[in-house]
Amino acid sequence: MEFFLDIITIILLFTVFAFFHSFLASLKFKTFIKEKLGNLIAFYRLVYNLFSLFTFSLVLYYMPRLHHIVYEIPSPFDLFVYVLQIISLFFLIWSLKFVDLKEFIGLSQIIRYFQKKFNETFDEKYILRVDGPYKISRHPIYLFTILFLILRPYMTLSYLIFITLVIIYFYIGSYFEEKKLEQIFGQEYIKYKSQVSRIFPIKWIVKAL
Repeated sequence: MEFFLDIITIILLFTVFAFFHSFLASLKFKTFIKEKLGNLIAFYRLVYNLFSLFTFSLVLYYMPRLHHIVYEIPSPFDLFVYVLQIISLFFLIWSLKFVDLKEFIGLSQIIRYFQKKFNETFDEKYILRVDGPYKISRHPIYLFTILFLILRPYMTLSYLIFITLVIIYFYIGSYFEEKKLEQIFGQEYIKYKSQVSRIFPIKWIVKAL
């Protein structure tokens, strides 16, 4: 009984985090904040990221640990998996280079606010990226994060459940994220969606073949 309660606890903790993380990132909520705070929304992105980091840390801290081994790849074959994981990490870093990290964190918005140059509708500048890794996947950071997390020579049950929830959340979250981008970029983004796969690069692989 305790075993199943632990599984349910992991799912509930992650689901609560995912709900608030997505809700607070929605255009509807940001519009509400903009109406109440005006240009003080420049501070929203940083506060949102800090809150997300704090709540995610709580999830990891309170998440039950199920140490049942699902699989374990023996040596020396585990080295091959580690190599693939390192490669996926390099691709993840490559993808991050196409993101304005200061804007993503929320620092650029605060700088513009104090320079009296902040005039965004929401909490950040939205840029439609279609180059580099965005030719492979509409969400390359999600893609290479998933690969980095999956490529492990051993897997415990709690980690498997966690990874599964992360992948589900990426797919659900990316759906709502793209609805937001459609509102912002319109037909330009809809056309981009028709050419590039959402996360896993199926269309890119088909074209390559």
